Amino acid sequence: MDFTLVSLTSVLGLFGGMVLLAYWSRDLRLKWFLHLPEEETLVVVDGAIFALLGLVLALTFSGAASRFDERRHLVIQEVNAIGTAYLRLDLLTEASRQPAKDSFRRYVDSRIRYFSQLPDFEGAEPEFQRSKVIQREIWQAVLPAARESQAATMLLVPALNEMFDITTTRALATKIHPPLVVYGLLFGLALICSIIAGNNMARAEAMDWPRIAGFAAVVSLTIYITYDLEYPRLGLIQVTAIDQALKDLRASLN
Repeated sequence: MDFTLVSLTSVLGLFGGMVLLAYWSRDLRLKWFLHLPEEETLVVVDGAIFALLGLVLALTFSGAASRFDERRHLVIQEVNAIGTAYLRLDLLTEASRQPAKDSFRRYVDSRIRYFSQLPDFEGAEPEFQRSKVIQREIWQAVLPAARESQAATMLLVPALNEMFDITTTRALATKIHPPLVVYGLLFGLALICSIIAGNNMARAEAMDWPRIAGFAAVVSLTIYITYDLEYPRLGLIQVTAIDQALKDLRASLN
């Protein structure tokens, strides 16, 4: 199912649930519990629950934004690693240099094709494995030639290691997410806070629809943006602009 549709449906459901629960809570208080005093202890508890919602929401959003920035930085690191290793191929002999450069071009082409197929991770997996095969080809071609030059051994081999490692790092970074129970906690706290808000509005002459709708909208929108930051490429937030760096690198390899 489309990720954007699922996320939109869930946050719209949360918005509707928060508004309805606030109305239901106020109505229930008016019918049955209006005679109960507003104890100071209950006010403190209500404030603590709202503070907990704000804390969990802030931490979840901050974590998603941090991981989003880290993924963008990994793109830059990969481009720099490939560019550095490619330049250091000039340390090889002429006979070994050109085949290695040809393999580098095929490798960058493979990486571009891999990212162009995302967010279809299953469909992109064969291209990812093809990149791994080309990595082994580059290593097997460069390592014997690098042994002939101390400079190549000291400079080129570490650059290749960094270029290969960043591939695995980027692949793992796409799979690091908070447990789904965290989002379940967010939804639960939001609904509980709506019940509390509706209960506290029972003493007003009428339901304050703008305020409760605004509260529900702000919470739902924040959770939706957190979704998108946590799962880039799947929703409205994309990283295609930063992926252009790989295409620019490929154009520069000659």
